[in-house]
Amino acid sequence: MTPHKRHSQQPENPPAKSAPARPDSASSRTLLEDRHALWIVAGLILLLFATANLPWQLDDYDQAKQAFTSFQMVREGRWLYQQTPHAHVATKPPFAAWISAALFEVTRSWEIAWRLPSFIAAVAIAALLFRVTTSAFGAAPALVAFSAFGLNLLSPRLATLVRTDMLLALAVFLAGLLIWQKLHEQKAWKPRDRISLFLLLTAAMLIKGPIVYAFLLPGLALFEWRRVWNAAHDRVSQSAVTAWPGWWPWIASLGVFLLWVAGGIFFVPGFFDEVVLREFLGRFGETVHRPQPLYFYWTHLLHKFAPWSVLLVAMACLDLRARNWRLRLALRQMQPGTCWLLCWIAGGLVVMSLVPSKRVDRIFPVVPPLCLLLATLTSRAGPLRGTCFLEAALVFAIFFAGGYTTWKIVSGYRQQRDALAVFGRAIRTEAEMHRWRYEVVSARDEGLLLYLRKTHFIEPNRAVAEWNAGKLDALVASSEKASTLMPRLTGAVVARLKLPDRQDQQVAGYVLIRR
Repeated sequence: MTPHKRHSQQPENPPAKSAPARPDSASSRTLLEDRHALWIVAGLILLLFATANLPWQLDDYDQAKQAFTSFQMVREGRWLYQQTPHAHVATKPPFAAWISAALFEVTRSWEIAWRLPSFIAAVAIAALLFRVTTSAFGAAPALVAFSAFGLNLLSPRLATLVRTDMLLALAVFLAGLLIWQKLHEQKAWKPRDRISLFLLLTAAMLIKGPIVYAFLLPGLALFEWRRVWNAAHDRVSQSAVTAWPGWWPWIASLGVFLLWVAGGIFFVPGFFDEVVLREFLGRFGETVHRPQPLYFYWTHLLHKFAPWSVLLVAMACLDLRARNWRLRLALRQMQPGTCWLLCWIAGGLVVMSLVPSKRVDRIFPVVPPLCLLLATLTSRAGPLRGTCFLEAALVFAIFFAGGYTTWKIVSGYRQQRDALAVFGRAIRTEAEMHRWRYEVVSARDEGLLLYLRKTHFIEPNRAVAEWNAGKLDALVASSEKASTLMPRLTGAVVARLKLPDRQDQQVAGYVLIRR
């Protein structure tokens, strides 16, 4: 009878304990509850999000591949299946490219159209975290969660990177947050909620494929197992509210994705080999993609999510110490919302760690729930919340993330990391001024096509034939290929506009050949 009595007297969501006390005067507020501090942190986060990738270029992290999909949509009308700059099959579903194509029609700027989706997604996650945690826990935990998401080494980097990681993180976070709100507020699933989950899962599927399952389904299975186990062993009457929304949102969203895959297999040559075998199934082997050790994501999160990762571990240890290190008791008394957060994070980390092919940005969708968990622990920390520990973490994060981002920007401009982008803009200006008909000779740098606003490279032999036939006024070629082309081109000269070899950046030299 004792366990039953203890659990029955403990409310599911005690608002009096989780909600922080409101200060009566401005003098009694801590730094974390000060509105001026909030605006300063918000302004700094927006600044980091907007500038972390300056100077803008497409020469790394497969940015050119992602940017080329939307560029090809607008130029050639390839709305479902696209190619890479080197004419291979594009391996990502088209949802992110659809957004960029629509933004280009509004802004007429490719730089904005490529980078604005990730920026808006980053701002949306930060705003959602602040709104949800303020409502659930109060001002101080909300500022901690907000700062944790914005002031680390991952979020500012991905906020304007031309990739799908931030958009996927937003879709996964919204889906996980919907489950968390059901548990936190003890509300049952309704048809409208299931439709919302279906739309979010479908969007995630069309952003990056079934990887969304890895971030949500393992956590759901773990949470439901824990709920059933508690009911069987503790004989405690469980709430009718469950984290599981039913099967149909998962199956229906997967069906939409499989329709896209089936169309590619039947209508796009090379789709099965490039997308199904190499991009998807190849991730589970160690021959196609570079494998990494099991601890890869854990160590990188500990570093790149610092100091919040260290703070999370410390606060969890303090919470266990308050319970005399009785882990089973802590798990049994844990609120459903907190338990879901732990299952969500652990499930995603474990499953993604088991996949041999790893890259740091792929684990980013676990960062928002980590921030939400940090707010939960902060709200329960009691006197710790009012001490200097959290404030010191915030100050350290400002200097850590801000200093690192500043160093990246300064070194980027000093090393002229955008040299190829500047070269491309200069050629476009010259070509427009002289009304040149120009092409780009095949080169290894995929971003070169986009800098010159072309949809394809031209082979050297064809370039020679069209030049000598009078169909071209200028050619852009690598320094190596230019030396073999020049003797075969009638009346050709090398313009002064050129890009020298940059060995430190592994960027080839390029020249402009004109009549």
